[in-house]
Amino acid sequence: MGGWAIAVHGGAGVDPNLPAHRQEQAKQLLTRCLQLGVSALNSNLPAIDVVELVVRELETDPLFNSGRGSALTEKGTVEMEASIMDGTKRRCGAVSGVTTVKNPISLARLVMDKSPHSYLAFSGAEEFARQQGVETVDNEYFITPENVGMLKLAKEANAILFDYRIPSAGNETCGAGVESPLQMNGLPISIYAPETVGCVVVDGQGCCAAGTSTGGLMNKMTGRIGDSPLIGAGTYAGEVCGVSCTGEGEAIIRGTLAREVAAVMEYRGLKLQEAVDFVIKERLDEGMAGLIAVSKSGEVAYGFNCNGMFRGCATQDGFMEVGIWE
Repeated sequence: MGGWAIAVHGGAGVDPNLPAHRQEQAKQLLTRCLQLGVSALNSNLPAIDVVELVVRELETDPLFNSGRGSALTEKGTVEMEASIMDGTKRRCGAVSGVTTVKNPISLARLVMDKSPHSYLAFSGAEEFARQQGVETVDNEYFITPENVGMLKLAKEANAILFDYRIPSAGNETCGAGVESPLQMNGLPISIYAPETVGCVVVDGQGCCAAGTSTGGLMNKMTGRIGDSPLIGAGTYAGEVCGVSCTGEGEAIIRGTLAREVAAVMEYRGLKLQEAVDFVIKERLDEGMAGLIAVSKSGEVAYGFNCNGMFRGCATQDGFMEVGIWE
């Protein structure tokens, strides 16, 4: 084994005019989450526990689009989704349409550990949360004044926004204005940076795990489900690797992006970074996305096809990196 490794992300696709203070805030949060994960791994916590721990930290901080600070639906409410997967036996759990659960990633973990199912949604997920005694809050807890203002802008522009915090009038790659020629499922969409969060870990025993959590798209239709809770699309972990994706959910779903990384490693014998590069180049069609990954041998990799991705990674040999741009 090559030792443990961990990677985190806070979304692929970054407005090139992102203010310097916002960049610094993002880097500080990613660094804090990495340090939390590194400490847990040094204490021999299993990969699946580290993934849950780190994603909970990301959900609790309102900086990115998950948990508190989640994007708002067209009705001004929050509907969150998350998934987690333990690569040891390919066990998984996922939730969608969660409105009161403080940490959706932990509810997804409970679906995996305490239910006979892999995926619960909406009222069923909420009922299961109450049965399991997880911490719940009013939906207003997740809503920030910043999000309310961005929803207003989205409605005025009659658009769905990815990066709901950074208004822009430009047409930069993965950070376009309302007149963007980019499309989602063939329909015009105003593209901003998606800020889904995720974590992938391989522990000292070579066991991989992955988790992803998000509030989805600003001004999305109620009931919309993206890639984040879909095993094989937004999240995947098996014997060879763990993967978490972020970006244009509809494109990630079509490309079964997370599973594809493992597939080309298994069937074509590619190394982790080679697999990530191949999938980003060949499986996204015209979609914009990014992903982070770890392998059972302790490798860590990431890739994206837009101008930036909030990400960080660390390995047992002391390497640590936090970045945003290419």
